[in-house]
Parts: sequence; structure tokens; C-alpha cells
Amino acid sequence: MLTVAVLISGGGSNLRALLDEAAEADYPARVIVVGADREAGGFAHAEEYGIPTVLVPWREYETRDEWGAELGAQLDVWKPDLIVLSGLMRLLPGSLVDAWAPRIINTHPAYLPEFPGAHGVRDALAAGVTQTGASVIIVAGGIDDGPILAQERVPVLPGDDEHALHERIKPVERRLLIDVVRRIATGDLDLAAAAAR
Repeated sequence: MLTVAVLISGGGSNLRALLDEAAEADYPARVIVVGADREAGGFAHAEEYGIPTVLVPWREYETRDEWGAELGAQLDVWKPDLIVLSGLMRLLPGSLVDAWAPRIINTHPAYLPEFPGAHGVRDALAAGVTQTGASVIIVAGGIDDGPILAQERVPVLPGDDEHALHERIKPVERRLLIDVVRRIATGDLDLAAAAAR
């Protein structure tokens, strides 16, 4: 059984989808802890499922490295097989990424390498493209630049605003995440091999 830590910053809709799926007897992964960089609404999903939560508020640390060191120490307590970033709006320090590589994955609401960064949906609309997408990647040293594990196109419809487009991307993102975690758990997806590509 693959053990998973999920890191969030907000409402945790991807976390909720993963928890719901992991509750099914035939799903080969279990969320064992949920962490956040600030008080996050998504903790309610963890509490509903009886999953422990860890809060490491980034504002309490002088540097990103100090915050990352404490987050890493908390993760070391749980020793998850995989770390999923689910709307964590904080860039992990390189030392933490290196310590866990390639076992940190992230979802992104764009068809990478198109529109990386915190505003992927807004940037796609601003560019006037007719399609964007969702991606699941291995976290590497930069911003949304790691190896791509799965992705799917989502059309941009006439009249779309940021909210409407993001709401259409989210279900795709959740489905891809659930499938990637399943494939990692069953051995159908080798993270080390994917990272080496």
C-alpha cells in the first residue's frame, strides 16, 4: 500500500477527491497525513476522514529554507512513500525537493510547459488560446518545470472567465492525479525512470 502525504494551502478540492478515492478498498494508496503552510480549509476534509494534520506556517520562518527544513522534519516523522502538492502555493526549497526527489508530484491547471506559475488559468485566457489543460508533474528545482507524468487538453470556450475555465479544469486535474497515484502504487509508473527522461 502506497502511503501519501498531501500538502495544501487552501480548500483542498484535489485532496478531497484523493481522500474519497483512497477510501475505496481497491485503491492501492492511502493518505496518512495532510500538511499546510497556513490555516487551510482543506484540513476539514482530512479531519472528516480521521487523517492527522500538520501546520507549518511559512510566515513564522525568516527564510524559505528554514520553513522547508521544518516541513521536511515533519514529513520525516511520517515517512510517506509519496508527497502530493495539492494547491500548495509555496515554492519548496531545493534542499527539500532534493531530499525527496523524485517522490514529490504536483498538479497544475495548464498543459505544461504552457503557462507555468501561479496564474496558469489567467495566463491562458490572456494569451487568447483556444485550449489549455491540466498536468501532473514531478516536482523539480524550478517552477512547474519537472517531468510530465500525465496531462490532458481542456478547451477554452467563448465567454470563459478565469473562474469558469478553472472549474472545468479541476475535474480533469483530479482525475489525472488519482490515476497517477494509482499507477505509482501499482508499479505501472516508475517515478525514477520518469525523472530520468
